[in-house]
Formats: sequence, C-alpha cells, structure tokens
Amino acid sequence: MVREDDRQKFVQLATSRVSRALKDIQLIGNLANRSNYDYTDEDVAKIFKALNEEITACRKRFDMSNKKAGP
Repeated sequence: MVREDDRQKFVQLATSRVSRALKDIQLIGNLANRSNYDYTDEDVAKIFKALNEEITACRKRFDMSNKKAGP
C-alpha cells in the first residue's frame, strides 16, 4: 500500500531533481560554443559516455525496484 505522503515526497523530489538535471544538461550543451571553448571529439565522446552510463544505471535501479515490488 502506497502512502500518500510517500507519493507527495517522490513527486516533489523528482520534480526538483529532474529540473535541476535538465538545467545542468543545458549548461553542458553551452560548452559546444567553439568561440568560447576548445575541445576535441574525444572530449565530447567522454561527456556523452559518462551521461549515458549514468542514465543507464539510473534506469536499472528503477527497473530492479519495479521487479522487487511485483505486479
């Protein structure tokens, strides 16, 4: 049984954390401005590899949690 307080807490934290993550991703995108920054294709690959790995790990945590909870 899901308590309403737990749901509200999840929604509040998820909203603020996702908003913050999206803003930070936008700031990473600002680094693409070649007039302000110097970077290599390897640098870009490292950034996206790290982001993709963390998103994958996060998704796995949600998937594992759902499997434990059952239908």
